[in-house]
Amino acid sequence: MENKPTKKLIEMKNIFRKKTAILLIPVFMLGAFACKDSFLDVPVTGQLTEETLRSAKGVEGLLIGAYAPMNGRAAGWFSGSSNWLWGSVTGGEANKGSNAGDQAVAVPVQRFETEPGNFPINDKWKGMFEGVARTNIVIRNANISTELSDANKKRILGEARFLRGHYYFELRKLFNKVPFVDETVDYKTGAEKVTNEAEIWPKIEADFKFAYDNLPETQPAAGRANKWAAGAYLAKTYLYQKKYPDARTLFTTVIDQGQTTNGKKYALLAKYSDAFNAEFDNSSESVFAIQAAANTGSADNANPEFVLNFPYNGGPAGCCGFFQPSFEMANSFRTAGGLPLLDGSYNLPANALKTDQGIQSNVAFTPDAGPLDPRIDHSIGRRGIPYLDWGPHPGLAWIRDQSYGGPFAPKKFIYYKAQENTLTDGSSWTKGYTAMNYNIIRFADVLLMAAEAEVEAGSLAQAQEYVNM
Repeated sequence: MENKPTKKLIEMKNIFRKKTAILLIPVFMLGAFACKDSFLDVPVTGQLTEETLRSAKGVEGLLIGAYAPMNGRAAGWFSGSSNWLWGSVTGGEANKGSNAGDQAVAVPVQRFETEPGNFPINDKWKGMFEGVARTNIVIRNANISTELSDANKKRILGEARFLRGHYYFELRKLFNKVPFVDETVDYKTGAEKVTNEAEIWPKIEADFKFAYDNLPETQPAAGRANKWAAGAYLAKTYLYQKKYPDARTLFTTVIDQGQTTNGKKYALLAKYSDAFNAEFDNSSESVFAIQAAANTGSADNANPEFVLNFPYNGGPAGCCGFFQPSFEMANSFRTAGGLPLLDGSYNLPANALKTDQGIQSNVAFTPDAGPLDPRIDHSIGRRGIPYLDWGPHPGLAWIRDQSYGGPFAPKKFIYYKAQENTLTDGSSWTKGYTAMNYNIIRFADVLLMAAEAEVEAGSLAQAQEYVNM
């Protein structure tokens, strides 16, 4: 007898076919779309959209990021704005220090024998152009943003152009001819075609002038640039171009009216050493500083500029012996009748500073008794003299290679023993990451630059008053 499907079974098969057809529709649709590659355009997880970047919070975040390359985080040991290698070492006031083998790439820089492939040069170039790129991104997004108030847009653009002025000032000082890339071009949209033929001082001047005209006198955060920091930097830019009357006029205004971002009238601190103490960061003497903070969860927020520049074997940090003050620097503190020996005679054997060069730490030594400018012992670590609150400097025991780098240790950017683990960050390989800001411009700098402008275009008596201050 033939088996015939029942009516119920037939109905079930029909339902199955209909459901299968419905389920296959997305498969056919996927097959159709698979012929195109648009399905590959999936945003990267965590990627910020253009809309996010142009929001009020997005632009503020970009601006904060534009401050970071100032201290060398973006490139390497020798890329920051303190220029301890490019200024102090090449200027003769310090040696590279440590020993001949450690960071030997810095030795040609000290000798003015620098080769194009030397990575400290590339570090500095990359670090400053990283800052330029970040400021340009801020300016582009701030100009497009529809969420920013007029006041916030003006402030943000002022800060960004101040920072761009700083990065280009650094590049102009060190490299002379550099391409000026602004916010109108980016990589593959023309930036790579910008040449270094044009003089960029007018561009730097324009950035600082915009910042001076548009920034507020005070800011909610002490580390942000304000009107008076921009004024001091603009006057410095005039000075570098030998525009002495313009520099003199603006320096006078900054000295008379200037105040810090947190509202303190510019003034020298009562104690010289406090200008190099993290407990007095953002003081009345701080015109513009790189901000540093310890124990935030990342040592990257601390000051990496001087992390190599501590006594080598004992005392603070215990590493790495770089940035040793030179004999020239130490001798220059010799005085006669309270005045410096401006004829250079401080380097003569009769005047040269007595040192412990070649003397073991267990052999008795009496330090030079003077006459010396008292600032020497706030600037240079030398044997037998108190090294902040670490006790007397022991001499050779704290020097990595005295025959190579000399008998002195750096002292200005060293933390106090009482500050260890509170104003230092020990979460990395050394406690040398400190909370100490680095002042790119101190009020003392403003006074000395103003004195130079007065000598060239004003009053010698006023210049002398500033120098004596």
